[in-house]
Amino acid sequence: MHHRHLAVLFLLAAAPACAQTAYKCVANGQTIYQQSPCAAHQKQETIRLADPGPANVAAPVPGATTATLGDTPVAPPPSLPPTPPPRLFGCIRATDGKPYTSANGDPAPYLAPLGVLGAVTPSLADTYGNRNSAVASAPELNRGKGNLAAIASSNYVWVQDTCRALGPAETCQVLRDEAEANQKALRNAFKSERAPLDARDTELRGQLASCR
Repeated sequence: MHHRHLAVLFLLAAAPACAQTAYKCVANGQTIYQQSPCAAHQKQETIRLADPGPANVAAPVPGATTATLGDTPVAPPPSLPPTPPPRLFGCIRATDGKPYTSANGDPAPYLAPLGVLGAVTPSLADTYGNRNSAVASAPELNRGKGNLAAIASSNYVWVQDTCRALGPAETCQVLRDEAEANQKALRNAFKSERAPLDARDTELRGQLASCR
């Protein structure tokens, strides 16, 4: 019986810190320990329990410091470097010699009519394109079934545009020109047409961030 009473006292002592008083109640030879006062027919004895202190408090680690909010300002995440400008190429169209800008510096060959390349001049067509002209080497012309310009336009040859890589300053200037043209298109666009232009504007702004 004595050991059971000690166990009950231990449980009462392990209760939350707010319950510092226990009651020993005796009636009919039975002893009961509880946290509330005894009944009227029971003999009551008040027992003061020692404060167990805060529970589950981890011991501090030597050398460790406890950080609290506001003690040290949180550094902002490092900003990402600006997106480098894209690699662009200045190209010359093989068919008419007109310049253009491309992201592809090695365009695929394509077929073009021989006449588009300037291989046939008006003087040659006049020379070989009528019955009274000098004899042409083409059999079709000797039989009077055509002229040199028609033959040239019906024959195709493989051509390829020539390209060179643009320098950083040239690339930035191309991007500025394109951004200006895109802004103008945005100002004149209907609401339903703005989505792709807005996306392109955002892309160009990011690419121009690294231009000086």
